[in-house]
Amino acid sequence: MSRRLSLGEGETARTACARGLLRTGVVEQTGEVLSAAVLAEQVGWAADLVSGMAAALLAAHWNATDVDLLASGEDAAGRGLPSNAWMALRRLGWTISPPEGVCVNDRIVRMAQEQAGRTLRSAEWRADVTTGVLATWPADPAKRTPGEWDAVREAVPDGRHLPSSIIRSRTRQIAAFQHRRGRMPADVFELEAAPDAARMLLLSACDGQQATLARADDPGRALLRLQLPTCPDPRSYRDWTWVACPITLPPTVPPGAVLHLPTLRTRSGRVHADLAYTHAVPKARRTGHTIALGVDWGLNTLLSAGAVRLHDDGTITAVGAGAQFRAAGVLAKQHRLRRVCEYLHAKADHYQRLINNTDGHRLTGRHAVLAEEIRHVSDRRSNLNDALAWAAARWTVDQAITAGAGVIYVEDLRSLEARGMGRTLNTRLSQQIRGQIVERMRHLAAEVGIAVVTVPARNTSRHCPHCLTPLRHRKAPDRPTTPGWKWATCPNPDCNWQGDRDTGAWQRIAARGLAHQTRTVTDRAGGTMAIRSVVDKLEATAVVEPATTEPRRDRSKTGPTRRRTTRPAPRRRRAPSPTRPLGPAGKRPEGHAHTGRTRLPRAAHRHQGVTTISTPPTRRHRPRGAALGAGFHLHAHATPPRWAQPAPDTTSCTGSLS
Repeated sequence: MSRRLSLGEGETARTACARGLLRTGVVEQTGEVLSAAVLAEQVGWAADLVSGMAAALLAAHWNATDVDLLASGEDAAGRGLPSNAWMALRRLGWTISPPEGVCVNDRIVRMAQEQAGRTLRSAEWRADVTTGVLATWPADPAKRTPGEWDAVREAVPDGRHLPSSIIRSRTRQIAAFQHRRGRMPADVFELEAAPDAARMLLLSACDGQQATLARADDPGRALLRLQLPTCPDPRSYRDWTWVACPITLPPTVPPGAVLHLPTLRTRSGRVHADLAYTHAVPKARRTGHTIALGVDWGLNTLLSAGAVRLHDDGTITAVGAGAQFRAAGVLAKQHRLRRVCEYLHAKADHYQRLINNTDGHRLTGRHAVLAEEIRHVSDRRSNLNDALAWAAARWTVDQAITAGAGVIYVEDLRSLEARGMGRTLNTRLSQQIRGQIVERMRHLAAEVGIAVVTVPARNTSRHCPHCLTPLRHRKAPDRPTTPGWKWATCPNPDCNWQGDRDTGAWQRIAARGLAHQTRTVTDRAGGTMAIRSVVDKLEATAVVEPATTEPRRDRSKTGPTRRRTTRPAPRRRRAPSPTRPLGPAGKRPEGHAHTGRTRLPRAAHRHQGVTTISTPPTRRHRPRGAALGAGFHLHAHATPPRWAQPAPDTTSCTGSLS
């Protein structure tokens, strides 16, 4: 299989990941077929060997000196370190050996070094943030002054665009350490213990001597070959064997994509494979957009989106009325699971305080059961959030594709702090998964060449999209004097715009993005696009002009009104009706035959008592079922009166009491 991807004009390479399962394997030497449980057991043995060596590497080099040396990108001789983590660790001389008596090849050691090197490289960013917060520790950790915020952002690398929630959470972590120890931590390595190593196999660090991956004759299948141990502690190379595992590729993997060696994980007796692949996609443009989709966040309405168009004369008009993504049922379930999880955590903490590290305490078993239930509820919340994020992202990208937009502008709410709006509302705002939705939105939009750009969210819901005048928010359009936030009206007499608050917000977001698209910057590390700041001169042009519609046709009366009969249908049919069918359903029968039911209602055969009504004396209005003793409604029955003492014998009454 070729590992080179041919790109055409206007295309770029995109690397994505899909999930797969290893359901079976075949031992190549003996032809033995391995079941899913046996295959998961052998993969688990290999993962235990790798995670043990990776944990030892992390514990040995979890300090500021080694992390800074690895993050510098140069070794002691001044040579640049390779991009592969395992090669960089070997250049620095950070080696690891398997446990005594265990025989593994060099590729198993590579996977351990790759996993440890990636973790150590990611620790540099947390170390810089912690060092900046410690250097500018505020007088009141719970509330920084504007000057203290500026100081901490200057001390943190790239702190100007860092969300304030990250700085605040790191401050709380340091404050908790100070409360426990009575002193400040030296750095993040004293604040946090060495992380655990995950039980997984990073086959991307291996070569053909450990694992190979090739497509089968069927474009939807591939064959993974890898060496696995036949026992938990292999003593020689004879305890390792080649196993061939067929993989069914997900439908999201294109037929012409280049496959990479996956990452294997074991869970619940099954082997999960993270299949990485590279394929060609249209290249997303940073500027030059004429149609843009604006996305506004909401509370009950999770997303509100609509498209705007930039004309040649510089004017911006809305394309359609927009749409909304409502997930009230899923959000309500989220809140219920959150309350259950909080209750379980509180109960588990109470048990932990009662146990107080006592061996053989009678509450130890109950605490273990609560811990397992907390894990189960947490998994449910994670799965629900993941499903909601994918659904919202797919809906947004589909809206952009339908509108023909080349860019999606999303307001940047990473620094949103839910404070001062009540306990319930603050919690609901804090539990929203805006970051996951934007991440998945970028993933899906990259497949069709649509750029996803974040824009500042300041005053997007406050100003009118047509004239930039501050809006007046009310409860509803028919309640103009009731304070609220849902309905917005423009006080400018020359504008008089009014509409849903979210509708005006997505128009402002899309117009601001089109007006500032020349200021879009691309992050080198992650490749994300963003508009960092708003310029007043460009913001003045970010207005949505009212849609110009064709003049309505003159419907003035030019002659006498045509006489219309009061009867909705002619007395006689112009075409003969079909004969009456045998069943109760079908078309209207011929003649004046009754179209109702041919049998008595079900309630007419009941033996009713004092609740049965009599037959009406006049034929002007005849309730259906009254003459048959079915009561005033086929599915409504009154309770017997209190004066009926004793209760009448309803089993012998067959007709009307009258």
